[in-house]
Amino acid sequence: MPRSPLALAALATVAVPGLDAFDARRAAGSGGDYDSAVVIDSTRRRWVVRAPVHPAAGAALEAEVELLEGLAAEVDAERLPFDVPRTTGFAHLPEGGRAVVYPEVPGVPLRLETLGPGPGLAASLGRAIAALHELPTSLVENAGLPVYDAEAYRRRRQSEVDEAARTGKVPPSLLLRWEERLEDVALWRFRPTIVHGDLTTDHVLTAGGAVTGILDWSDAKVADPADDLSWLLVAAPQEAVDSIMEAYQLRRTELLDPHLAERALLAGELALARWLLYGVRSGQEDVVADAVQMLVELDEHTQADDEADAVN
Repeated sequence: MPRSPLALAALATVAVPGLDAFDARRAAGSGGDYDSAVVIDSTRRRWVVRAPVHPAAGAALEAEVELLEGLAAEVDAERLPFDVPRTTGFAHLPEGGRAVVYPEVPGVPLRLETLGPGPGLAASLGRAIAALHELPTSLVENAGLPVYDAEAYRRRRQSEVDEAARTGKVPPSLLLRWEERLEDVALWRFRPTIVHGDLTTDHVLTAGGAVTGILDWSDAKVADPADDLSWLLVAAPQEAVDSIMEAYQLRRTELLDPHLAERALLAGELALARWLLYGVRSGQEDVVADAVQMLVELDEHTQADDEADAVN
């Protein structure tokens, strides 16, 4: 059973001596591997408490906490233009593992529809992601999180496509498209960087036309920087994408990656394969059906684009 906000508030009072909980509510995005709540204390200060729901999540949370310590130091040194969660205390759980508590990071979740061209929020977003990609990879290595070189990451993506193919639910022409791109060695010559690994509108906080914080670092790794850009190239308003990418490229000091955008778009496509695999592995037929529908739509869209390119 998920822990209630009141139970999580009790953990927060143990983790942070002197915290006088006044109110508690379930945090947005709570569920899955973690129970989480926002706790408001008697001075109206807001705290977030996260508790893992199984041992693997607990181990991931410990690694995330260590990474966050390093990232916070980069924020304080003004090498990151946004804040990250800063752990204040821990509470041991009866079944093992620890809950963590940190002050709520200010800002509201990003709304992609508000992104526009020019030097505003879109440019801030591009600079924020670029600043992350400029950090030393030792921050992730020291936290015990995954580290891939370019070839290992290409093979990882290839294995995902192979597993998706074995389900028999991916259109053959889409599989061929992916295989061709995965076998194009030139496409996969990149310098691995720290990547967040799960950037979404819920995990990017904004205020005053700028990125103020990035949350939920449990999927961080050293891998392909294109992964952190794929969601924006796929879902952001097209008029904002140029501003995001221009700001990103200007902020990077040694960006010699002519295929960055191409890999980012491919990563967006392969996310549908991973969604299919999640549904198959977990036995959730509704997820499988949703993934299959999106894969068919993607196949139709890419074939139409290929035909238009052939005509032109």
